[in-house]
Amino acid sequence: MSWPQLRVHEWMFVAFFAYIAAITPLFQTRPNLHGQPYVVLAVACVTFLIVDRLQRSRLGFAMGIARDWLPLFFVFFAFREMDYFAPREYDFLSEMSWIRWDLVVLEGLKLTRRIESLGPVIPFYLELCYLLVYGVSVYCVARLSALAGRTAINRFWTIFLLGTLGAYALFPYFPTEPPRFAFADIAPPTVATIVRQWNWELLNRSTIHSGVFPSAHVSSAFSAAFAMFLLMPKHKDRWFLLIYAVSVSVATVYGRYHYVVDALGGFGLSLLAAALCLLYFARDLKQKA
Repeated sequence: MSWPQLRVHEWMFVAFFAYIAAITPLFQTRPNLHGQPYVVLAVACVTFLIVDRLQRSRLGFAMGIARDWLPLFFVFFAFREMDYFAPREYDFLSEMSWIRWDLVVLEGLKLTRRIESLGPVIPFYLELCYLLVYGVSVYCVARLSALAGRTAINRFWTIFLLGTLGAYALFPYFPTEPPRFAFADIAPPTVATIVRQWNWELLNRSTIHSGVFPSAHVSSAFSAAFAMFLLMPKHKDRWFLLIYAVSVSVATVYGRYHYVVDALGGFGLSLLAAALCLLYFARDLKQKA
């Protein structure tokens, strides 16, 4: 039996789920956490071994395409796994210190007033950016599939997952409530839009409650933008994605989905992910240039 030929991002998932399983004994007081991370790790390993084996069969071409998109499923899987680490109750110590920075930005610098100065126009745009963040990786993989090929897709997932999974990996250590719950009356948006209602409904049905630091929305959006800068340096997509990532960052704070500290933490993670991958891919990118 030959050694499995997993892609780099597939090994990243295995490493992430193994890490979560390894830290599980440290959080025995979390009421929802039992042996689930061990099951998740086993399912991930078995799945990757199966798809690797199938790609060496007559289904090789189809499985190659499927593996380009398989990370979408496991990103959601990793996100949902974090809910096992939700605490029984929150002490709000971190939130009490973080909300001060929100007040400085939203009220001291009058960010909320500036955003709402044109009525619902900018709030609608920001809430839409927040809603569409779940599809940014779909867009990038589709573009790379059409214009750059599988090597670029694999590298995109490496950069994107390093930023996104890096955020998830920190959630258990910072059990916090988002400002829309912890401080519902402090600097809330005063302009209501239909997209904000959609976001609230989506979050109420599918979000996790283990923590909000750092912001995975921000880290994933910037990681996607930085990946496209590295992989498609001559296409305009990269600039649109960078503007979009900035918009997502503003949306998370304005909409009270995250604290300012969360957004800064997510941005820092994406920078680190891009820098590490730039070093990792430096030789090949230099030859391509």
